[in-house]
Amino acid sequence: MKIVRKIKFSDWLRKSLLFIRRDPWIWVGYTLFLAVVLCIARISFALGIFSAVVSLFVGVGVAKYIDLKHSSTGSVSLIWAIKKSLPLAILAGGVIVICWFVFIAIANIINGQFEMISYFFFDWQFTPENLNHRTTREIGIWLYGYANITLIFTLLMLTTFASWYSYPLMLFKDYGWSQAKEAGNLEVATQKGALYKTLAFLIFEAILCAEITPLLTPVLYMLTSTFMFVTYKSFFERS
Repeated sequence: MKIVRKIKFSDWLRKSLLFIRRDPWIWVGYTLFLAVVLCIARISFALGIFSAVVSLFVGVGVAKYIDLKHSSTGSVSLIWAIKKSLPLAILAGGVIVICWFVFIAIANIINGQFEMISYFFFDWQFTPENLNHRTTREIGIWLYGYANITLIFTLLMLTTFASWYSYPLMLFKDYGWSQAKEAGNLEVATQKGALYKTLAFLIFEAILCAEITPLLTPVLYMLTSTFMFVTYKSFFERS
């Protein structure tokens, strides 16, 4: 008889936070990189969404690199982790952008605002009117507000049309989409409570960052990537 291991959300949170200690310099360094990348939407909404999604999933590869660096005798590089993650991350980013564009295009067509469709691809907003006479928090909300919406949208799309574990399974075990979805959902079925609390926590934090703590948005992105890797490893790379 197979024994099903039950786990609590607090266990996942603790493991994810402890994981940061394995290589805080790499973790913080990638977070600072995210702080810059997540500003792109103020030039192009489409490129901003694409960059945010790609960076989120590449972060899973960065977490894998941190894990291998401190647990494997073989030598690995950060460049290897990024190159390995990029193709699948780019595909995921492209799908999210297409879905978002379809929603925006339909909404603008219904409203008769056809000219607004072009602003999805280019809209330079780094102007004095948008930057002057604003507090740091207001600028943070302006810069990262879209990124928090993108994170929520991505998580909902991921868990609706795939599985929480789909990306790391496809990335690290070379599963196809349907195989990763099936294998991921089988594991999710035994950990629904922890997964629902994880999603609720991440979405709540995204809402919080959108209004109250916007400058922590890059940290939330990297924490989400870490959650994905740590939870995946707990069940699919058991020692």
